[in-house]
Amino acid sequence: MDYLIIGAGPAGLQLGYFLEQAGRDYLILEAGAQPGTFFTQYPRHRTLISINKPHTGVDDPEMNLRMDWNSLLSDDPSLRFTQYSAKYFPPAAEMVRYLADFASVSRLRIQYNTRVHRISREKNFVVTDEHGQSYTAKRLILATGVSEINVPAIPGIEFAERYSDMPVDPAGFVNQRVLIIGKGNSAFETADNLMESAAVIHVAGPSAIRLAWRTHFVGHLRAVNNNFLDSYQLKSQNALLDGTVVRIERTNEQSYRVTFRFSRADETEKELVYDRVILCAGFRFASSIFEETLRPELTINDRFPAQTAAWESTNIPDLYFAGTLMQARDYKRSTSGFVHGFRYGVRALHHILEQRYEGVSWPSVSLPADPGSLTEAVLARANRTSALWQQFGFLCDMVSISTDGAATYLQELPVDLVTTTDLGKADCCFLITLEYGPNHDQVDPFDISVRRIAQNSAEEAHEAQYLHPVVRWYASGQLVATHHVSENLENEWNGPAHHRPLQAFFARALSGGKQASVASRMGFMQDPTSPTDRTLSLA
Repeated sequence: MDYLIIGAGPAGLQLGYFLEQAGRDYLILEAGAQPGTFFTQYPRHRTLISINKPHTGVDDPEMNLRMDWNSLLSDDPSLRFTQYSAKYFPPAAEMVRYLADFASVSRLRIQYNTRVHRISREKNFVVTDEHGQSYTAKRLILATGVSEINVPAIPGIEFAERYSDMPVDPAGFVNQRVLIIGKGNSAFETADNLMESAAVIHVAGPSAIRLAWRTHFVGHLRAVNNNFLDSYQLKSQNALLDGTVVRIERTNEQSYRVTFRFSRADETEKELVYDRVILCAGFRFASSIFEETLRPELTINDRFPAQTAAWESTNIPDLYFAGTLMQARDYKRSTSGFVHGFRYGVRALHHILEQRYEGVSWPSVSLPADPGSLTEAVLARANRTSALWQQFGFLCDMVSISTDGAATYLQELPVDLVTTTDLGKADCCFLITLEYGPNHDQVDPFDISVRRIAQNSAEEAHEAQYLHPVVRWYASGQLVATHHVSENLENEWNGPAHHRPLQAFFARALSGGKQASVASRMGFMQDPTSPTDRTLSLA
């Protein structure tokens, strides 16, 4: 076949939907008996932390996807997750039901109960399942997620119970001392579940806690899971241990001695005794199904496959990755690790496959190449788009100006794909993103002593911390100038303070030549938000 997808989770179904709509030759292989097998087990405590908001006061389906983090992209209005649950944090069982319906209604070609055993390559990819059946494909897309438990190299780690199969009934932990290794949401989800039953809970790891409401990365600790921090700081027998677990030793049948090295106490070592040790250190990509000579290169502590800007393996041509594996490209910076982010990444990947293998150009529209028309188009998109909203700073729209003065508007391209390929080398083009401000993750958004930028201040828009549109002008592949549209509390960039400065920016860019020196003479200055990029912004 032309396309073989491994995994019928959200990403596999999303790519299958686009391939089915395009009439392509594809098949999805799924190890489980239904779509979304991952969600039949995870999260262990059966509540999703991806938000679900059916009531937004807005009728625009595109805008509503900003507050709907579980739906896949579809032209069928019945296939919105908001029709499956009214809960803000819905039960995982509803995701399983939703994915089954999505696959059925969309008539996706899926083969269930087919666990992949080995992947090799002759002329084409050869995928062999556990029953010995082989499947041959020109292109292979892995949508398997990070399916293996991440096990740190700690002597004695084999004594730890794993998040994947630990008991979740808190009654089994009554009056026990519990150590949880890991500082992610799975660790704190586990701690929160045990707080009413365990005597003592320690959550340990070498990295500092980062809060999602501060960093804007939803994989960092979410407020819904941070009750444990409250119990720690209010001296309720629980504690957060910053440092490294050196070793775990069994002392008898009932307890474990754990040697810990504290980061905040000059690496001082201390031995602590626990009744239970639970490993919640996250997951990693399983590369063992590949033949030794075909294994993809890995990155980020060997937890993810290394990928190009097109989500293709860096060392295996025609091998692509979809879904949470895509986060290797924007790790802890945007939202590719989550459904509400990678659904747009998968749509972009589909356009890439169509362009490379089917001769289909990236979807685009034409518009007049005048400052007023460009301004109206860019701000109209910024006011509605869910893709740029969710994939902030990672996906962009692009307006390309041809030599004959025509303007072409393309939506939802990976920024890196534009800036590292011929896509961004037109004589004149503009990239449009939604972005937070400089060092936004270092600023406490609830600290009222921090100076705030006036919402409609065009002069100070580049210092704004909140999400806002950013327009970059490129000439022959070189970044010439950057314009920040001033932020707005309700994300409505409709006023004169938004339109007029952007229209002036387009006017100067379209009339002023292609080099930074020309921009300088026209009244541009170096952009303080990106000094290393040598960018310029409107003075």
